[in-house]
Amino acid sequence: MGREDGSGILSLLGLEPSAESVDYVKNKTQFQLHTLLTEQRHPKTWDLGERVRNDTLEGLRMLSSVDDDIRAKLETMAADAGVLETLDAAAAAVETALLAKRKVYIYGCGATGRLAKQMESAFWRPFWRKVRADGEAWPKLTGRLSAAVEDELIGEMTGADRALISSLEGFEDLQLIGRLQLRDRGVGRGDVVICVTEGGETSSVIGTILAAHDQWTAKPGYDPAVSRKNLYFVYNNPDERLRPFERSRKVLEEPGITKINLTTGPQAITGSTRMQATTIETYVVGTVLEAAVGRTLGRFLAPREMRRLGFEPVFKTAARLREFGGVLEAARESLPALSRLTDIEAGTYGGGHFSTYFAARGLITVFIDSTERSPTFRLFPLDTVREPARKCWIEVWTGAATLGEAWRAFLGRPFRGLDAAFYRVPFETGIADPYLRRAALESLKKAGDDQQDLYDFSMSATNAGGRGPGPGDLGVMVAFSPEDAEFGRADSAFRKFMDLCAGERARLAVLLVTDGRTEGTEGAVGRVRRGWRGLTESLIVVPIRMGTAGDPFGLKPQVAAKMILNAHSTAVMAKLGKVIGNTMTNVSPSNLKLIGRATFLIQSHVNDVLGRAGWTEAHGRRAPIAYAEANAVLFDAIGWLKDRQNEAGQTAEVAFSIIRILESLKEGRGVAREGALRIVRTVGLSAYLSAIK
Repeated sequence: MGREDGSGILSLLGLEPSAESVDYVKNKTQFQLHTLLTEQRHPKTWDLGERVRNDTLEGLRMLSSVDDDIRAKLETMAADAGVLETLDAAAAAVETALLAKRKVYIYGCGATGRLAKQMESAFWRPFWRKVRADGEAWPKLTGRLSAAVEDELIGEMTGADRALISSLEGFEDLQLIGRLQLRDRGVGRGDVVICVTEGGETSSVIGTILAAHDQWTAKPGYDPAVSRKNLYFVYNNPDERLRPFERSRKVLEEPGITKINLTTGPQAITGSTRMQATTIETYVVGTVLEAAVGRTLGRFLAPREMRRLGFEPVFKTAARLREFGGVLEAARESLPALSRLTDIEAGTYGGGHFSTYFAARGLITVFIDSTERSPTFRLFPLDTVREPARKCWIEVWTGAATLGEAWRAFLGRPFRGLDAAFYRVPFETGIADPYLRRAALESLKKAGDDQQDLYDFSMSATNAGGRGPGPGDLGVMVAFSPEDAEFGRADSAFRKFMDLCAGERARLAVLLVTDGRTEGTEGAVGRVRRGWRGLTESLIVVPIRMGTAGDPFGLKPQVAAKMILNAHSTAVMAKLGKVIGNTMTNVSPSNLKLIGRATFLIQSHVNDVLGRAGWTEAHGRRAPIAYAEANAVLFDAIGWLKDRQNEAGQTAEVAFSIIRILESLKEGRGVAREGALRIVRTVGLSAYLSAIK
């Protein structure tokens, strides 16, 4: 973790490590995850930040190139009989649960928590609404499946629905909260539990799968061969990298839990597991659910009814895994058009303006990408209705008339928070670490059902009249065919959004996922252009040609849109100087893992400069800074910037700390925090590191 003596930077700054910093360095080594494969720098994107700033399209292609790692992994899985047997066993478990009217519980944290919500609200619930509306198919299922089958799959994340907006500090680091949420949602022995963690080490997710396993061992006659048919742990790091971490090792060595390892390698942005790790997890878990539902419905429905619901006559897991290659190529074809949108959105924020994204079927995919920009790039989180003026660069809307209707359109059900009466006492008595206990109790105040009233994603008069796109802003519609048919209807929500942008002289972009036929795509694009009433040059269309046959959940177009939006939002932030090389130097250190990542980034970037020949010539040799020193400076930055949010804005603690350390070493004196903040805000970390000698 670095030398203990280090460079003497703390003496230069007159800084004593805080008690929390000392505790972190000495006692939180299980959260210092620099050895994990997902935390390493990918060689394909080494100079990503600079590449994007020089050539947007080449930067997007560089980002997309890392998705080849997903294709390679899925091809390997498709050829591995053992892996296919495991995936088929998972599908059989979900099928059994459906027939027995049992629950399927998918749990994750952060990006994988949003994946769990997507499984429920974007795939599962819309599909069963379609089945229920089929007058021929649904009657054949009555009595055979639960009358409320759409409620049988629960997609849950650490912190519940409020955590969709932004992370709740302290929750992710607790196994306890995973255990409590499992019980709170009424999940029991005999239900299927699928826990997904990008890194394989997330405490709350591990707590969930271990709690589910405890439900089986608590009964006489426990047989691990039985429990592992119902319990699944999905993750993205090699086992040997995870075994040093006690909590991960406990799961990996438990024979009563089935492990599904989806390791693809480092991420396109170092440590940003919202990208390749979550993409492959979304595709694989979605494939398992589609296979399970197909097997279940095939018992009762005729082939023509199955085709009407989107199923091919035979569903083969191996074939579906290999189809990812087509999804990837469809996404890549859109990159030239996407590069123009990337340039415009970056210019929008650089000019002090805002964007508003609008979606219906794609709402969750759009929302996930939008909210994940905040912790990844240290941006203001989504604005609450209490904000007198917009602070967050991005808003997400859907065509609902009220706040409550928007949440229901989003989730497919009422908002579900954490009841403080259920969680408070276990937090007070069951969390030994004082820092985590304090953080968790504070976050609990922000996790209740009342939180839904703070966020409005509707096209209400309040939003359209004061918070929507204005002159110089950007509107972005994300649509999936046949939604493009609504562009020409005067009363449709899409058309109203287009007209709002035109009336306010805002730019408009449309990311349109079509059915894959060339003539269909051209016709859809034509409908966009005919419906637009603004300035012609302000319209950007990004078409993604994606076949929809044999895809009952619409998994493939949603995954294609996810990859496109992830690449786009990452490139936008890189153009704004928020990515150095391929490291997320603007990461928000909001949990123990991210504090460790932030510390390592500070240490790495500072020591990289100190090792340059130009630095040595200009300032003499300096000992590398130690991990403990970097951490002490980071904690000091966290506290100081938190108390000055009005002045500091979206200043990243990592960038602030790097500049403060290097300026102090260069000057031979402790540079004041105010001076470091001034450099961050006027020069920026990227330009600073390029210029310093």
